[in-house]
Amino acid sequence: MSTRTRFAPSPTGHLHVGNIRTALHNWMLARQAGGEFWLRVDDTDAERSEERFVHAIRKDLAWLGLHTDGETRQSERLALYEEAFDTLRDAGRIYPAYETQQELELKRKIQLGRGLPPIYDRGALKLSDAEKAQHEADGVVPHWRFKLGHDEAIAWDDGVRGTQKFEPAQLSDPVIRRADGSWLYMLPSCVDDIEMGITDVLRGEDHVSNTAVQIQMFTALGAQPPRFAHEALLVGREGKLSKRLGSLGCDSFRERGIEAQALVAMLARLGTALPVEPIADIEELVETFDLSTFGRAPARFDDAELDRVNAAIVHQMGFAQVSDRLPDGMDESGWHAIRPNISTVPEAADWWRIVTGPVEPRDFDEETRVFLATAEDLLEWSDTPWQDLTATLKERTGRKGKALFLPLRQALTGRDFGPDMGELLPLIGEDRARDRLRKAAES
Repeated sequence: MSTRTRFAPSPTGHLHVGNIRTALHNWMLARQAGGEFWLRVDDTDAERSEERFVHAIRKDLAWLGLHTDGETRQSERLALYEEAFDTLRDAGRIYPAYETQQELELKRKIQLGRGLPPIYDRGALKLSDAEKAQHEADGVVPHWRFKLGHDEAIAWDDGVRGTQKFEPAQLSDPVIRRADGSWLYMLPSCVDDIEMGITDVLRGEDHVSNTAVQIQMFTALGAQPPRFAHEALLVGREGKLSKRLGSLGCDSFRERGIEAQALVAMLARLGTALPVEPIADIEELVETFDLSTFGRAPARFDDAELDRVNAAIVHQMGFAQVSDRLPDGMDESGWHAIRPNISTVPEAADWWRIVTGPVEPRDFDEETRVFLATAEDLLEWSDTPWQDLTATLKERTGRKGKALFLPLRQALTGRDFGPDMGELLPLIGEDRARDRLRKAAES
């Protein structure tokens, strides 16, 4: 079977940077192998799932260039889960449990107080038929747990973490269905992976214990588990898990002027041994994608590094890539002149206002005003007006270096620095240039 991966977000909110990284790596894994990447919308939580978030997820994936080969929704697959539930129950691998949340929490506290791991004690398995009937008569509706086989060793070769082994007796039998009949993550995910033909599951290391449990579920359902890999989680620059990372989504990146290519370039290699580089071609990133380069240490997400990568990406972008986002009147020569001085495309509008004006005159001293008046007199328009003007002024006034160039830049742009004046002055134009030099000389 060819490689098939999936990204399985819950539509209860917008994607955040951790989700985006998971989606990207699954897409790259499939793309590199010539396989398929699927979107699975985990919308079994009917109360919290919203259609607007489904649309937002699709929009974000498209913006990032992570096109899917198919999409499925858990809410449309409930019959499959019921069938698997019945199969496991008939096989004695699912059992009802009647404890309330408060009772479970009390058990947990007692175990912790005794220095024991807070593992479910399988109290529900010790109930007699009469005790179960009494619970039912009292109106207690059970939740359902998957019974782990304590004699079934759990082990797998993790794509990032290497050989993983778990002792089933040290794990709690997971709740797979609530008392109201709604599903938790574990069983539906296994059923979907089997039915969809998922060959590889790449997800965060916080799912390692889930994988241990699900491997037994796959086996109990008569299926071969997919290959698993668990990557390190993202942390902030300070090296700690940050709530802020949970709020960083595509909308916030777009508002900051971050390019999709920059975000992809950074997240593609974050947490790996490969350097983060401003690689705009996603296919180049795919070619170098390798799970063996992923480290076990937390992956640090640094806004400053993202800004650096973004600026470098912007400096590579051609006019055709940005023309629909530039201010009116800004042509290819304008983009070429301004591009080296910006970190985000929206910043082009600020520099373009310097071209179109008006420019607030500076308070120059008398000597500088005389120099600028001379500059206006000597300005002769040509294909290279800046080079011609500065050469003539240097010869006439004896000025050179900063004393020659800075007053002219200040008078013509109102700034002490900026784009190359050889490219900028033709954009300003002769009439505006003369007017600015004249006003600066009279200031």
